Amino acid sequence: MRKNSIKNIRINSEVQRELSNIIRSEVKDPRIHPMTSVVAVEVAPDLKYCKAYISVLGTEEEAKATISGLRNAVGYIRTQLAKTVNLRNTPEITFVLDQSIEYGVHMTRLIDEVNHEDGTEIGEELSEEE
Repeated sequence: MRKNSIKNIRINSEVQRELSNIIRSEVKDPRIHPMTSVVAVEVAPDLKYCKAYISVLGTEEEAKATISGLRNAVGYIRTQLAKTVNLRNTPEITFVLDQSIEYGVHMTRLIDEVNHEDGTEIGEELSEEE
């Protein structure tokens, strides 16, 4: 099976959906932040390994604590995943902190600040010309 085959894409989306449900409703670790989302999942073509990209809407300390809690609960999460997703092999899950959403929000904020500064200068120039 190729890495980007339709079957692999379907497996990735199914595993992502089930991991989100398991983390949101079944894992009761207090370290896991309530605003945790599974951004993407990459399951290896042989279904042995899975990389789950996790985004946490909170501080950096909360994000690190969430990843630590998920790594401690990986056995339970994998067991629940095996019960809900019918795969030949249940993949070993590796949780990776994904900061792309946070980075995007930061870049948008910087762009807005630059546009705001340029907007005030343009407004001042227009009023001086009149």
